[in-house]
Amino acid sequence: MCSAAVPNSGDARGSPRPHVVLLPSAGMGHLVPFTRLATALCSGHGCDVSVVTAVPTVSSAEARHLAALFAAFPAVRPLELDLASLDVSEFAGADPFYVRYEAIRRSASLLAPLLAGASASALVADIALASVVIPVAKELGLPCYVFFTGSATMFSFLAYLPTYLDANAGSGHAIGDVDVPGVCRVPMSSVPQALHDPDDIFTRQFIANGRSLANADGLLVNAFDALEPEAVAALRRGTVVAGLPPVFAVGPLSPASIPAEDSGNYLPWLDAQPARSVVYVSFGSRKALPRDQLNSLAAGLEASGHRFLWVVKGAVVDRDDAGELGDLLGEGFLQRIHGRAFVTMEWVHQEVVLNHPAVGLFISHCGWNSVTEAAASGVPVVAWPRFADQRVNAGVVARAGLGAWVERWSWEGEEDGVVVSAEDIAGKVKSVMADEAVRKTAASVRDAAARVVAAGGTSYRSLAELVRRCRDGLVTNET
Repeated sequence: MCSAAVPNSGDARGSPRPHVVLLPSAGMGHLVPFTRLATALCSGHGCDVSVVTAVPTVSSAEARHLAALFAAFPAVRPLELDLASLDVSEFAGADPFYVRYEAIRRSASLLAPLLAGASASALVADIALASVVIPVAKELGLPCYVFFTGSATMFSFLAYLPTYLDANAGSGHAIGDVDVPGVCRVPMSSVPQALHDPDDIFTRQFIANGRSLANADGLLVNAFDALEPEAVAALRRGTVVAGLPPVFAVGPLSPASIPAEDSGNYLPWLDAQPARSVVYVSFGSRKALPRDQLNSLAAGLEASGHRFLWVVKGAVVDRDDAGELGDLLGEGFLQRIHGRAFVTMEWVHQEVVLNHPAVGLFISHCGWNSVTEAAASGVPVVAWPRFADQRVNAGVVARAGLGAWVERWSWEGEEDGVVVSAEDIAGKVKSVMADEAVRKTAASVRDAAARVVAAGGTSYRSLAELVRRCRDGLVTNET
């Protein structure tokens, strides 16, 4: 645990301790990697760290996570940002997390006095806020880095998209297949759904942030070479788009030792299961499966014959998740699988689950935190992306040999609305659980992940170089 510290108080050698201010956006998918970055900077690289928090959070999970972070790491301090008022009726029907992005973006001017009073050495801002925060930092003469919390492949797509749109201006906003230079082709079917609507709040944010990257002093991405060799190399070389500042591949960021509130009842159950016998199922913190697909998944897991630990989500925002398992899945199902499965709606320590010797497979939506945790744990993945960048991430999983992706499986909002059958689900679980080649590849990726974050590894050195730049006050770009 880091001890309490005064910003820029100096280390044992008399060098000033850089004070890095982190500015995450909304959602656990963004907050968790920022938390891991905070603790890595604090405990591994001698920094003082402050985290800008906009309260109240969108979800209860975010509030609990932040409280646990500040309690466990006193040297990581909160800087509360009071958001400007926002007429949410302007965004009727929009994703609540994207609306929070917009609320923070429109409050960017309020950051100036907060940052000025913090005696900060540098600011690391979430990608969702980049275009409005970089000018504020530049006005203060404060080095500003942008942290992309997703994959290097998706980051390459974001960085290149403005160039693609400018080159295809004659076709309007329409986005087709996008060939990202030096990386891969992102087919139209894998482009985040919101980006096909030029008026969507997320689209406006996404494109503005992509255009702003050249003005940052550096770019961080939670990625590493063994999982995304082409994307990491292309970003570093400037192949994706000309004029980008230095890119720091710092992944996979290690989970922080932060106590979290959960029932913990699944751990004794896992302890009683044979090695690599359990299928872990989770679709993340942002989305809930439709009821008919939920029922089909339940039937498929049951028919697979394998043990499983399933985290069920009934609503988009956890504060709205008032249902009961029996209501969602049926009491008959819960009775039939009693003993050979553990089904819960409670928050679980996912990294603990994935590192448990009983877990042999992960059915995942392919949020990037989940992919990196699976990679670092050496657990094969059955990719079932649902929305946003998840099909791009599923492509990373498939190309790396970390698991399998059935591309025809359902994608939120598709017109045909096909429900993936129980038979398909059971068959894929059986085949990947029995695939020794996938298991060996996953173990190889795990070993590579351990090497890059160890002292002297590429990700460790990238983070050390970032800290050196913060300490020396290096600014890459001037406005």
